[in-house]
Amino acid sequence: MSIRRLPNSLINRIAAGEVVERPASALKELVENAIDAGSNQINVRLEQGGLDLIEVSDNGCGMSRDDIALALERHATSKLPDDAIEMVSTLGFRGEALPSIASVARLTIESRVSGADGWARIVDHGEVENDGPAAIPPGTKVRVEQLFAKVPARRKFLRTPRSEYAACVDIVRRLAMARPDIGFTLTHEGRKAIAVQRGETGPDRVAALTNKELRANSVAVDLVREDVRLSGVAGLPTYNRGVADHQFLFVNGRPVKDRLLVGAVRGAYAEMLARDRHPIVALFIDMPPELVDVNVHPAKTEVRFREPAMVRGMIVSGLRRALDEGGFRAVQRPAASALANWQTEPSAPDPQTNIFTAQGYMGGRTTIASQPYPSAMHENTNAFGAMDQSELAPLMGRAEEAAQPVPEASRHPLGIARGQVAKTYIVAEAEDGLVIVDQHAAHERLVLERMRKAVEGGTVASQALLMAEVVELDENACDRLEARVAELSEFGLELERFGPSAMLVRATPAMLGSGDVKGLITDLADELGAYDEALSLKERIDHVASTMACHGSVRAGRVLNVAEMNALLREMEVTPHSGQCNHGRPTWVKLAHGDIEKLFGRK
Repeated sequence: MSIRRLPNSLINRIAAGEVVERPASALKELVENAIDAGSNQINVRLEQGGLDLIEVSDNGCGMSRDDIALALERHATSKLPDDAIEMVSTLGFRGEALPSIASVARLTIESRVSGADGWARIVDHGEVENDGPAAIPPGTKVRVEQLFAKVPARRKFLRTPRSEYAACVDIVRRLAMARPDIGFTLTHEGRKAIAVQRGETGPDRVAALTNKELRANSVAVDLVREDVRLSGVAGLPTYNRGVADHQFLFVNGRPVKDRLLVGAVRGAYAEMLARDRHPIVALFIDMPPELVDVNVHPAKTEVRFREPAMVRGMIVSGLRRALDEGGFRAVQRPAASALANWQTEPSAPDPQTNIFTAQGYMGGRTTIASQPYPSAMHENTNAFGAMDQSELAPLMGRAEEAAQPVPEASRHPLGIARGQVAKTYIVAEAEDGLVIVDQHAAHERLVLERMRKAVEGGTVASQALLMAEVVELDENACDRLEARVAELSEFGLELERFGPSAMLVRATPAMLGSGDVKGLITDLADELGAYDEALSLKERIDHVASTMACHGSVRAGRVLNVAEMNALLREMEVTPHSGQCNHGRPTWVKLAHGDIEKLFGRK
């Protein structure tokens, strides 16, 4: 078979296969062109998820009659003034989008330069159908209709209109997030799905396009190293999602989905999130164009950095520094579904639970209810004060005599401990509401942070066991532990091989106290088996520390006195990441005064 030169129509259809994968791909190219044209308002209209219609209008610089004709030729662009492609600063630069789209759809371009007449050209699947003047305000309007209508082999591989619409929304959301100086609207089937005003701040734009609660449950990220700047917002670890579709990454204003960046985000949140949860972040990396190659993917969704290790390290350290500054913060409000579970007490209380009834608590003694009730309260103001204390039912909770004056709640963000519920939850009174703390989850995080700090300083104290304990495991588990004896000793855990299927434990970390040694060794062996080869040394150390912290923390079911509860609250206030446990769950929630008033019908 001889080699032949392909016709332009077929070349454009091949290029369309790379550039125009689905309606969202065409929409991305058109919106990027509108941004590069200097617009400050971009309006998008869709029908049937973009399958029937994609319309993008802007108020940018516009195009003349000759420019419109030239824009529909392959590799014709205004975005590369010279041959220095490595210095490109615009979103688009290949000059393939418009001719590729025009080869697989009906394309209408209307444009006008300020001070000149408007012009329009219609191209139907590669054939020019009409060319003439148009009445249009300054700017450009592009309509794409019947995408892949004459290419059934491509059309049948498209998804449902609903799925294609979701992909289009994601494209517009990411581009709008990258440019808060531009206003965007997206209308689908006559319904406005996105509407953001130009001139917003970055955090405001991110919150408007994701969830307004993000503003209250995120921290600002800002880090500069040499000529590279990392900025954006990072959600608190307790404010997370089940899928990673709310991670927005931008390089020089270009939305990207880069494995290096996604891996860096995952590394920064390691040991702060459960393995099946994902953080919400919007990160913007600005660097000189010569430090990043954007010409490595036809759709320009991937980039290549000259110094990838520096970029990854910058993301990890920037996120962790921002989260460290967040301190003990967690998602502040309980879920609406949780508040809905609160029930109003019946108007007629059950006599068995009447707090003024001693029977049931005190073995059938005389009840207050059986005594004559004063005809009017003012006739005997001391009626309750004169009652025998033995007639009162014991309190449902515990109270202790204060050895020292009770501190003021206004001086402590997590408040002052008032009691313990179900031997698991600490109830504290803060200046602005009621704080409920999961004592096991909170102490687990505190122990982990103490252990990390001790490991970094090389000062993890060990406590020798009075009698060495033998832990029986399978041979493979023993092999894994034996290979990591030196690393585990840095945590104060001293192990020796004791036959083919047992390990001898001589000492444990002092900060863990006396716990379940067998459970600790078994869990460590399981962790090493699941993640040993896949993780770096630092990540392995974090896993080991996390497992040890879980075994050394205050267990649910342990009764704490007031001093212990307050000590736990004070340490949480000064410990980084104490708002979530090692598995990503919140360690505390707050019922604001307004929430409590709603529960009692005061609001």
